Amino acid sequence: MADVPARWTDLRRFTSARVALGRAGNGLPTTAHLEFQAAHAAARDAVHAALDVTTLCAELNAAKLPSIRVHSEAPDRQTYLLRPDLGRRLRDRSAIPAMPGATLFVVCDGLSATAVQRHSVPLLRHVIPRLSGAIAPIVVAEQGRVALGDDIGEAMGAAAVAVLIGERPGLSAADSLGVYLTWQPRRGRTDAERNCISNIRPEGLTPEFAADKLLWLIDAMRRMQLTGIALKDEHSQADVATLEQQQIEAEPP
Repeated sequence: MADVPARWTDLRRFTSARVALGRAGNGLPTTAHLEFQAAHAAARDAVHAALDVTTLCAELNAAKLPSIRVHSEAPDRQTYLLRPDLGRRLRDRSAIPAMPGATLFVVCDGLSATAVQRHSVPLLRHVIPRLSGAIAPIVVAEQGRVALGDDIGEAMGAAAVAVLIGERPGLSAADSLGVYLTWQPRRGRTDAERNCISNIRPEGLTPEFAADKLLWLIDAMRRMQLTGIALKDEHSQADVATLEQQQIEAEPP
């Protein structure tokens, strides 16, 4: 295998992206090739994995976070993947209680149920106890897209919705959780009207750090009564530096 320049190798300290892999002849070394295939398989598995809603609701209940279950108009995973529009609409609004002015959290499987299963409850444990005001029951939605939160929020009359959803898996991470925050949710909201926190996982933004960022955004949203491109994320850069240092210190020798 050809030698890898030291400066390229040093990049591995800062990213899990595939850099400094080396080469064997005109191709990748066997180890790098097998790791790529394993990552690709993990990404495919994450997209098709089913959310264990019963276990998730039990974990929420253990954390003293009441929840209700709903389903989008996508009847199954295959339809969900082929018809994104159906994942944005609620199948039955009758299960949604009216809670005007409440802050709503919706947990959707999205494109990685694995991410939701692993990281959504830890994140909510760090966020909800630190919030003031009316908090709606957690809505656990199957076969949901981000905009499903708008439909649920409109039905509930919520002041705001935070959608926790599994992000599209990549070849570096198959369990990345995202949060999309929207003020005054209703059908027809666009992505420009949301704020997003992504890459929530132990190797990215930890649930603790993501919780701090989300709480900052919620506070700013309530004060300004808006989200999206008009709400700039000015969460402390000092905290970002602290996170980067923690990630470096946590790396194996």
